[in-house]
Amino acid sequence: MKHKEFEQLKTKPEAELQKNLKEYRERLWNLRNDLAGGKVKNVNDIQKTRKGIAQILTIINQHGK
Repeated sequence: MKHKEFEQLKTKPEAELQKNLKEYRERLWNLRNDLAGGKVKNVNDIQKTRKGIAQILTIINQHGK
């Protein structure tokens, strides 16, 4: 996730962030299954997806305070 995308996430409502979080988690699950099956060519996608999940969770936690 690029810096601009991260800044745009900060302005989104929490419901949309939850939706994005669900999409990222589903993507991570699919990537892990593909990795186990030997279908993933770029394992950096897993790291980027995990980072995206962490950033969304950080924003959600900041909104809650």
